[in-house]
Amino acid sequence: MTKPVVLIAEELSPATIDALGPDFEVRYCDGANREELLPALADAEAVLIRSATKMDAEAIAAAKKLKVIARAGVGLDNVDTPAATKAGVMVVNAPTSNITSAAELAVGLLLACARNIAPANEALKQGQWKRSKYGGVELLDKTVGIIGFGRIGQLVAERLKGFGVELLAYDPYASAQRAGQLGAQLVSLDELLTQSDFISVHLPKTPETVGLLDADALAKVKPGVRIVNAARGGIIDEEALADAIREGRVAGAGLDVFAQEPTTSSPLFEFESVVVTPHLGASTDEAQEKAGVAVARSVRLALSGDLVPDAVNVDGGHVPEEVRPGIALVENLGRIFTALAGACPVQLDVDVKGEITEHDVSIWKLSALKGLFTDITDDPVTYVNAPLMAAERGVQVRLLTDPNAYDFRNVTELRGTLADGRIVSVAGTLTGPRMVPKVIGVNGFDLEIPLSRHMAFFTYEDRPGVIGQIGGLLGDANVNIASMQVARNDEATEALVALTLDSRIPDDVLASIAEVVDTEAVQVANLD
Repeated sequence: MTKPVVLIAEELSPATIDALGPDFEVRYCDGANREELLPALADAEAVLIRSATKMDAEAIAAAKKLKVIARAGVGLDNVDTPAATKAGVMVVNAPTSNITSAAELAVGLLLACARNIAPANEALKQGQWKRSKYGGVELLDKTVGIIGFGRIGQLVAERLKGFGVELLAYDPYASAQRAGQLGAQLVSLDELLTQSDFISVHLPKTPETVGLLDADALAKVKPGVRIVNAARGGIIDEEALADAIREGRVAGAGLDVFAQEPTTSSPLFEFESVVVTPHLGASTDEAQEKAGVAVARSVRLALSGDLVPDAVNVDGGHVPEEVRPGIALVENLGRIFTALAGACPVQLDVDVKGEITEHDVSIWKLSALKGLFTDITDDPVTYVNAPLMAAERGVQVRLLTDPNAYDFRNVTELRGTLADGRIVSVAGTLTGPRMVPKVIGVNGFDLEIPLSRHMAFFTYEDRPGVIGQIGGLLGDANVNIASMQVARNDEATEALVALTLDSRIPDDVLASIAEVVDTEAVQVANLD
């Protein structure tokens, strides 16, 4: 019997090959060489890569038998995931392989800042004994503020606790209970800035976090603070940080990431109190080996027809055909839920009703979590790390099923309780022969509006003229309304208008609508 061909396109550890096992014919090629890669892909059912091999539409088209692309690392910039999905090729990566390495580097940068290790090292190597010039500070009894309290932020907290520091954390989506378990106190960003002796950044790079630590934020910091960023470039305004160091408000910084990479020039490089590294967060032998072994295991699952926990697209895995169309719907309901809630729930119910419950719909619970976290982290959110993210944030999840659905053949509702006691809900279904995804309920308001790439929801005190005001403001901003539906509560005191749009509403326009109409305004963009 012919064994499936697994193509190794870049150098991987022996442990990776061992993890594949004896059931495959393993071949090798230089993935960076297109003339070698493309013909080698012809017979491959799986390809294992790192960052040098570009699996673009051309490469995917050349691989007629390909079932899975496995990236031994976190990023997927060199994989055309939409093209792979269209071709029915699963894409997997290793989303948790580098978290320990990244956390340890952040701690290393923090210590280097505190003790002026880099400039003292350089001076001594140049023949200068400058013991008095490079005195530093202890961590004991200092306050460390962690901005972003996800997986890596929590690992940093665990490691720093041993230094006898007081820990503060800022993260709108973090659980106060989980923070307390790690000895950290959740505070506002302003509180963290004004109280911290050290600040370590562990946020994803999103439109909301880019430039978060700008000139205004840095004007609030405690004098003499030292700032570390081993997360993503662009979260700190580098010019503003340079100005703050120059003026003496910030004592130093440790940076592994930059707004533009690779970079060999920055205003921050002129300061001895700034220690820099060239994006080394994942550059350890252990992280690389973990990544290789993780994707090798995923390849084994994929080629045996099983559900792959680390799949970043859904065209693969052993899921009943009847259940498969609902995966994307439930994931998008999760994204809408997060937008409506503005926070993670402490309890989330995935309530599935109707004929579909004859089948195993447990994958929908994972899909809901995947959607819940998609827009609050730039790390790839997968079936394996979504439950971990939920656990880290104190989110309890239940899957409820009921064979009876009344207005539709099948209905899925995500219903969550937030830390402040609010209940947030969103419901959806697939209708008609083409299985059109629709939103059919939001926070108790009944609707039936197609799911769209760009959606907005406005809740307001019911009164005449509101629809005209919203439409006028969107028209002035050249945002076209594709469809609209208005719903009212039973008492006719509150109304909800749901819109599908041809483009995203600019943030300032959304804020204007909220102010002029006196409405709770929420939008969700880039739904697939």
